[in-house]
Amino acid sequence: MINFSFGPNIFLGIIVGFGVLILYFLRNVKPEVARDEDIFFATIGLLYSCILIIHGWRLDPILLFSQVLIITTVLVAGWENIRLRGLIANISKLNRKEKNN
Repeated sequence: MINFSFGPNIFLGIIVGFGVLILYFLRNVKPEVARDEDIFFATIGLLYSCILIIHGWRLDPILLFSQVLIITTVLVAGWENIRLRGLIANISKLNRKEKNN
């Protein structure tokens, strides 16, 4: 049974889908920061967001709150991971430049 009505589950699914699409298109914008396993996590995240949008109406308030906490934790950890990848890429670029000089 699919009961599609607008609620907080739609909002959470859109947030997850947007975050995962950013991870997927990171390969085009900054290829030095992207990893091969990002495509796997992007696929799993898109599947999760679709399930949350379609079947999220079943969530009672406690389960919805737990999903909010999980999604917030994963998005913050992912953001920090990407920032650290960028920092490592910049440091390695500077080290290569110093070795060449």
